[in-house]
Amino acid sequence: MITFNKPYLTGKEIEYIQEAVYTGKISGDGIYTKKCHEYFEKTFGFKKCLLTTSCTDALEMCALLLNVEPGDEIIIPSFTFVSTANAFVLRGAKIVFADSSEENPNIDASLLESLITSKTKAIVVVHYAGISCEMREIMELAEKYNLFVVEDAAQAIDSYFEDRPLGSIGHLATFSFHETKNIQCGEGGMLVINDENLNNRAEIIREKGTNRSAFFRGEIDKYSWVDIGSSFLPSEITAAFLYAQLEKLKEIQQRRKEIWINYHESFKNLEQLGKIQLPKIPVYASNNAHMFYLNCRSMHERAKLILHLKSKQILSVFHYLPLHNSSYYSNKHDGRLLEKCDYYSDVLLRLPLYFELSPEEQSLIIDAVSDFYSS
Repeated sequence: MITFNKPYLTGKEIEYIQEAVYTGKISGDGIYTKKCHEYFEKTFGFKKCLLTTSCTDALEMCALLLNVEPGDEIIIPSFTFVSTANAFVLRGAKIVFADSSEENPNIDASLLESLITSKTKAIVVVHYAGISCEMREIMELAEKYNLFVVEDAAQAIDSYFEDRPLGSIGHLATFSFHETKNIQCGEGGMLVINDENLNNRAEIIREKGTNRSAFFRGEIDKYSWVDIGSSFLPSEITAAFLYAQLEKLKEIQQRRKEIWINYHESFKNLEQLGKIQLPKIPVYASNNAHMFYLNCRSMHERAKLILHLKSKQILSVFHYLPLHNSSYYSNKHDGRLLEKCDYYSDVLLRLPLYFELSPEEQSLIIDAVSDFYSS
């Protein structure tokens, strides 16, 4: 079976983990956590980075940092993973779901102003497949209405809006290092703080509501409970694994992009024949090759294609079910139809894409898709 995803190991992970263990400080914020923070701050210009145990935890930190409370409204896309919404639901917020755009599953920035009310506190954007949302329009809207912007950049490492790295534009941003991502450590995440007014409190929330980080820097003579928070700090073992991956970011990205481009070029004829739709990347966005998807003509056709590929020992998968239609939130949704979100949920299919996918394996996948449509 050609699997959908296979986590890549650089070969340095165990060596760095062993070194972290021998330092005697493996509970977090040791040498490898600092190396990871410095890497992101220097490479992408992020103002302040804090590794977390997951992207979900980073999103929950965002909700705490923004003082989200019952009665607040948070605008998010419906076509996203549940963590994007759940982080704010946990604080009692009302989720106002936005539809996807015409050209890709990202939030439709042109619809956002109509969703803003006096209760709106933040807009959370998701850079689906590592492709940027229209951040200029979104940030202008946020400034106009005095709103916070959170970038859910779980899939968007090393991707850009124009010349700005994703994660550096909103007030806050979150990244995922889950094993399905370009750079991974099994399970892990990161919070990026671009609003310097939130720096100190972010450290406190991450350290269970204590000013422990300031204590270890020698800024205070003892630490205590000063705010709400939780245990969002990953172990040094996780950070050591992640740093081994970061050292190979350019190599990993180059190979993933080669695979992505080969898919895109190989399927152009099917798109020209009107049998599929290929991903559309706006002129303002770059492509980090997080995933390759195609849009089928119907849900029924997608189901048949999945079965066809499976018969050829190829695993392909669809993606999100719309959150506004979920059993948990459907009765809380305001009833608006989100047609583009429903469309992508019905027809989008993801093909295998990972570093070690061989040219021979990719040729088998391309041939299997082409055979399905030719027959």
